[in-house]
Amino acid sequence: MSDRAGSGFLDSVFDRTIGNLRHVWRDIAASARGVMSNAPRPDLSGDDVDRVRTQLRDCLEGKGGEVSARARAAALGRTYLALNEAGRERFLRILATEFDIDRAAVQAQWERLRRAKSEEEQRPLERALRHALEAPRIKLLTQFNALPEGVKFLVDMRAELMKLAKGDPALASLELDLKDLLTSWFDIGFLEVSRITWNSPASLLEKLTGYEAVHAIRSWKDLKNRLEDDRRCFAYFHPRMPDEPLIFVEVALTKGMSDDVQLLLDEKAPLEDPAEADTAVFYSISNCQRGLSGISFGDFLIKRVVDQLAAELPHLTTYATLSPLPGFRPWLEKRFAEQGETILTPNERKALEGLPEPAMRNLPKLVAKNGWHRDDHLSQAARAPLLRLAARYVLNEKTPAGRALDPVAHFHLSNGARVERLDWRADLSAKGLQQSYGLMINYLYRLDAIEANHEAYSGEGRVAASSTLQKLAKS
Repeated sequence: MSDRAGSGFLDSVFDRTIGNLRHVWRDIAASARGVMSNAPRPDLSGDDVDRVRTQLRDCLEGKGGEVSARARAAALGRTYLALNEAGRERFLRILATEFDIDRAAVQAQWERLRRAKSEEEQRPLERALRHALEAPRIKLLTQFNALPEGVKFLVDMRAELMKLAKGDPALASLELDLKDLLTSWFDIGFLEVSRITWNSPASLLEKLTGYEAVHAIRSWKDLKNRLEDDRRCFAYFHPRMPDEPLIFVEVALTKGMSDDVQLLLDEKAPLEDPAEADTAVFYSISNCQRGLSGISFGDFLIKRVVDQLAAELPHLTTYATLSPLPGFRPWLEKRFAEQGETILTPNERKALEGLPEPAMRNLPKLVAKNGWHRDDHLSQAARAPLLRLAARYVLNEKTPAGRALDPVAHFHLSNGARVERLDWRADLSAKGLQQSYGLMINYLYRLDAIEANHEAYSGEGRVAASSTLQKLAKS
């Protein structure tokens, strides 16, 4: 599953979020006492740093009732939103370094627990240690959950932290705290699925266009084509972010399992009759919120969409994807660098040696040649080794944790899919060639096997695959 989208669009969304939140929180913050009477300097310089510390401590102390707490949180949020990039980094660094756990208190509490003689004596000390291990900033961050659009605020804050935290242990620790907090709030059980149509609000259609991360939407005509009667588009929402989609899932209703994304995206292709379709092809799944990157929403996202499609279109017999292989080319280039042509079989090397151009008898050089995929001789010589190595990559290559190395493969295998078929020359766009030499893959969702496949992969790391691909990966 992809989680990349146009940076320009995301920046504009962030700017609009800032504007919306400033307005929404203005009246709430107005009832807070003892907060900044004026907006801080954009870069949070001078005595504004001390004033922010005071705001943070006031929020943490929590004097007064719930109304006062919400007002202080809103005022603090408005302070953050008034800052520029440098000011927000200073704000986050204060939160990371001055509102972390008290390590001396943790050590003292641990010593008390270590000296405890009985289970009865240990229990309250264990609770006290757990409390000491929770950084005060977590309580501060949790307060935003009570504000309108407060969860969206925290999601965007994490998106900023992810950029800043690289190589910075203090900010990285704060980012992990925020990730843990968001993980506890986002789960498949909390998410709602809605169908998106051409008649959906324009703001939502704009977000679909901007967030599409797998196959860019080029125009309103392209967007309309993806919302025709032979297509379905679904969005996942969280109750605390009702106007902000988390994931878009795009589906084509076809006869048979698709093996060419260019045909699926062809705006001039004739409209198919959904009543005659036997297959639902999931051809694009996009994460919309950069601040939720790395947070799993659960392992049955696709099954919920499959259930909706099955209820609406009971004549469908096949549910499959047409998916990218985003990590294949980088993986293979690394193998070429380490092993050279020893990764090829004798028959594959023989096919390359039969090419008339000597420079093209080397597979890495062949696939690095501009336009190689348009030359029938070159393409045919590259086909067998690339398909075999792609099968090996998807089925056999694992992370240190024993999961599929390819992130899209990991997503679908976690959701209970089977690796079904590799598709040659399925995506000849610049992006498709750069990711996987134009290869794509079908993952198959069989309703009677989803849970078993999920359990096998999650529990043992076992990858369900068609016999054809299993043989290809072993050859």
